[in-house]
Amino acid sequence: MPVPVLLRGLAASALLVPVLAACDSTRDGSAGNPPSTAMQRAYDRATGSPRTSPDGTGNNPTGTAAERALDRTAGSNVSGAYPTQSDGMPGNPPGTAAQRSYDRATGSNTSGAYPQNR
Repeated sequence: MPVPVLLRGLAASALLVPVLAACDSTRDGSAGNPPSTAMQRAYDRATGSPRTSPDGTGNNPTGTAAERALDRTAGSNVSGAYPTQSDGMPGNPPGTAAQRSYDRATGSNTSGAYPQNR
C-alpha cells in the first residue's frame, strides 16, 4: 500500500475518534465520566478553581456553554438553564417569534399568543 494512501486513512480515522467519543451517552459526573470536560478539569487544576460539578448541579448549570450562549442571545431555553425563557412564560409568549409575527400580520392565532384572534 502506498504511503500517501495509508497516511490519508490514518488521518481520516484520527478525525473520527473525537466524533465517536462525543457520541458516548455516559452522563457527566457518572461512574467512568468525571464531572465536566477534561479541558475544564485541567483549567480548574491550573487556576486553583473549585472543581467544576456535573452538568445541572452546583457551579455548572444545565446544558453546554454553547447552548447557554444561544439561550442568552436568542432568549430561548435550549440548555434548560433558563426556564423563565421557555415558551408561555412571562416575557416569552407561546409560539416562535415567526409564528407571532405571522399572527399579527394575518390576525390569526397559530402561535397561541393571541387567543382574542379567532
